Amino acid sequence: MKILGLIGGISWVSTVDYYTQINKGINERLGGLNYAECMIYSLNYQKIKDNNDTNDWDSTLEMVVSASKKLEKSGAKGIVLCANTMHFIADRIEKEIDIPIIHIATATALEIKKLGLKKVGLLGTKFTMEYDFFKSKLKEQGIEALIPTKASDKEFVHNTIFDELGKGIIRAETKERYLSIIEELVNNGAEGFIAGCTEIPLLIKESDIDLPYFDTALIHGKAAVEFALSE
Repeated sequence: MKILGLIGGISWVSTVDYYTQINKGINERLGGLNYAECMIYSLNYQKIKDNNDTNDWDSTLEMVVSASKKLEKSGAKGIVLCANTMHFIADRIEKEIDIPIIHIATATALEIKKLGLKKVGLLGTKFTMEYDFFKSKLKEQGIEALIPTKASDKEFVHNTIFDELGKGIIRAETKERYLSIIEELVNNGAEGFIAGCTEIPLLIKESDIDLPYFDTALIHGKAAVEFALSE
């Protein structure tokens, strides 16, 4: 079994789910008392948020590269960035280390492709929705990502990820607004929905919507299990 290096704390709430899902996945495959061999480097989320607010991705890159190198030095054979937004710098990180990054968008795109969907709704931080690092991986598989057309909706999703979901705060009124935004995406042609932030599944469950639901944290965790058990 390959040792996984998880970079978490972004947020710690979703990192708990990663740890749980990866260990469950290993045990489902191997049985007995077999669980993941992994290490977690948990970042201080406030420092990441401060960098985001000033668009200082170079400082974030320095932090994550440092964490990745420490995990690599300790024996990790692959890096799992436990957040969608952090994949904005995944390619730059990978150039600084000698082990692969298991990419969340690549894994998600392959799952969507299995269902033959061509248009999917995507919610996440404004970086995930507006930058190309996630959408480009979908496009490579012939999939178009639809995001909210209203700036106010994008701001609402972005802000609640940091101010509520990342703190483990779940509000009924926030869920109602998300469902309304998702309904608009469906009206615009979305055939499925991507929870493009690892905290969104804390709020929106598969049972809440009547279309294929892609939980990126769950998909990413499964990809990490496949990597860990691969030859």
